[in-house]
Amino acid sequence: MTPLAGHTVLALGDMADSPLARFLGSLGATLAATDADRLAAQIAQASFLIDDLGLPRLAEAGWPRARIEASAPGLVHCSVTTFGSYGPRASWHGGELAAAAMGGVLGLTGTPDRSPVKEALDACTFHAHMTAAAGLLAADHARSVNGEGQHVDISVQEVTFSRLVNSLLIWQFERRKLARIGNALNYGGATVRCIWRLADGWCFHTLMTGRFGAPANRALSDWIDETGIDNPLRDVDWMRYNRSTLDPARRREWEAALEQFFAGRTKGEIAREGRRRGINATVVATPLDVLGDAHLQARDFWRVESRGAEGAADGPEARLPARFLSVHEGTPTDARQPAAPGARPGPLAGIRVLDFSWALVGSITTKILGDLGADIVKVESRTRPCLSRIDVQVSASAPGNFDDKPWFAHLNTSKRSLALDLKRPEARALLDPLIAWADVVVENFSPGTMSKLGLSFETLARQKPGLIMASGSVYGQTGPLASEWGVDGTGAALSGRTYLTGWADRDPVIPGAVPYGDVIVPYVMAAGLCAALAHRRETGVGAHLDASMYEICVQQMYDAIRASQCAAPPERNGNDDPRVFHQGVYPVAGVDRWIAITLRREPDWARLRALAQLPEAGGDAQRRSIIGAWTSRHTGSSLMASLQEAGIVAGVVQDIEDLVEGDPQIAARGTLIPIVHPLLGTFGHMRTPMSFSRSATAPYRAPGIGEHSLEIAGTICGVDAAQAATLAAAGVFT
Repeated sequence: MTPLAGHTVLALGDMADSPLARFLGSLGATLAATDADRLAAQIAQASFLIDDLGLPRLAEAGWPRARIEASAPGLVHCSVTTFGSYGPRASWHGGELAAAAMGGVLGLTGTPDRSPVKEALDACTFHAHMTAAAGLLAADHARSVNGEGQHVDISVQEVTFSRLVNSLLIWQFERRKLARIGNALNYGGATVRCIWRLADGWCFHTLMTGRFGAPANRALSDWIDETGIDNPLRDVDWMRYNRSTLDPARRREWEAALEQFFAGRTKGEIAREGRRRGINATVVATPLDVLGDAHLQARDFWRVESRGAEGAADGPEARLPARFLSVHEGTPTDARQPAAPGARPGPLAGIRVLDFSWALVGSITTKILGDLGADIVKVESRTRPCLSRIDVQVSASAPGNFDDKPWFAHLNTSKRSLALDLKRPEARALLDPLIAWADVVVENFSPGTMSKLGLSFETLARQKPGLIMASGSVYGQTGPLASEWGVDGTGAALSGRTYLTGWADRDPVIPGAVPYGDVIVPYVMAAGLCAALAHRRETGVGAHLDASMYEICVQQMYDAIRASQCAAPPERNGNDDPRVFHQGVYPVAGVDRWIAITLRREPDWARLRALAQLPEAGGDAQRRSIIGAWTSRHTGSSLMASLQEAGIVAGVVQDIEDLVEGDPQIAARGTLIPIVHPLLGTFGHMRTPMSFSRSATAPYRAPGIGEHSLEIAGTICGVDAAQAATLAAAGVFT
């Protein structure tokens, strides 16, 4: 199913080969590269215009926004730039390394004894392009209502900052800062090691909290026992284990045993025996491993492309990632209606979403839709609360209180909550009217769970012809690994992201030390849902979207997958980038203070030498030494300003305090929205990081669990007070 078939996308600048262009093309859109000279002849026939120039540079090229609107009033236009098209730094020089530095992710990646190190390839830019896809297609929905095009503006820096929810809430509530710790993840109250050396490589493993991790944690403890290693995990009550509250000394004891255990295992043992036992461990794969993966092959993930024309390698063909998500045609409906305006502001106003989300992927997907105006009914249960409702990360929260977690509050704005025990047959009195009400269903349970609840797509589509459903999971809904365990780090490990993040002479490190797959998948799902809504408007046909975190992470590794088949397989290379003349992260005055500098071409090096009165270098290593000695004598902010004024890409490595308290670009873009919470007070919430020239948005606070149960039962489901009382007595509202 190709929901964007018949739509033409004009790509300005370097956008023709971008992840955004590939995404739109994968959904059936026709791509056409263009430039300022040809745009006048093409713009009136296009549905979309995408650029990586931004409005200031477009105006300089003769295409101010007013001219674009006059030439094509219905055009949806999206710009993706490092700092965005407006704000005091909109015209600054940028790139991937500068965005990672200024967005706060770079400072959390790597080990404390070296400079921060970037994630594999263009991780921040890829995230921004998936955000752009969601914004572009949300604006397309708004166009179907009012006939008007608009501009969607995306800042890579702002999108990067949006990943730092853990850092943000810890700063907001406790004035603490997270730091880079290499092979571990920070969970507010705990630092949990996740990368382990094997006998012949590495694996990703983490002990998950409570009932969600108990079976796997027990299985690992049993395996350790069988090896004869002294096992401090043996008698742990895993149902009561909480990663955020475990005593650090006890964690160190556990991790010493785990280190010894994993050092004696091979990649093959982890992939086969570990999977058979159900432990939460995944091999850290290379790009070549990815190409040989049987699961991707079974899901028909690859497309074949001729590579002979490039002359890059012997042999006629290369395999490349084919899709970002699978879109399967659903049932048609005869009750086709044009999109109608809704009561809330936003480009998706009028769209009704039934939300079965859990943890991050589903919750962020419906946060995006809700923040953009959709009406979200979140179905949840006190018997199986969302992880973000129980993980105690700051002292403002208490165990057992489902409503006082800042993590949940950040990730679940713009929703109403219905507490419902889905396993009780009486729940159908509410579920059936909600299914009839919904345009869209979103879920991210383990594959097969919705079927067990009688809520599979096939069942729902028979009940509601034309329904659109999005399912998010680590491996996808089909294939040999579909039912296997996985979390954010699993996608990074399997895709090659982890393997390629770090220094050549050291073990890989956690790429970003903050969620990545968990925050990328939601934008792909939201964009796919908007495309499916457009297709349904035109055809009346519903759809089922199957989004796999693993596959989307492999899409981010597109260039490494290609390079692995054309030359020597790529390896970890620190902060180097083969596409630029030179770049690095250098010390500046202060404790753990750094600046990222990119010299795109050799003339940039000459310009830097003239500015700083530096000697010529005998090679890249000497150049690195010369630059580092010079930067260390300056403060980061003044040096950044001088370099930017000289036309050199530079950005200080910012921490959470810098971003929240002192970044004028973040402030100008309204990245943090103050929202009043009944238990936590007023604090800045991460907005969905996209700006619309016409569609205003108005996010509201996250709900308490079951806060709107009776309201939803009455206004949507037609349940009167007496019926509601009967259902409550039966334990339905639980």
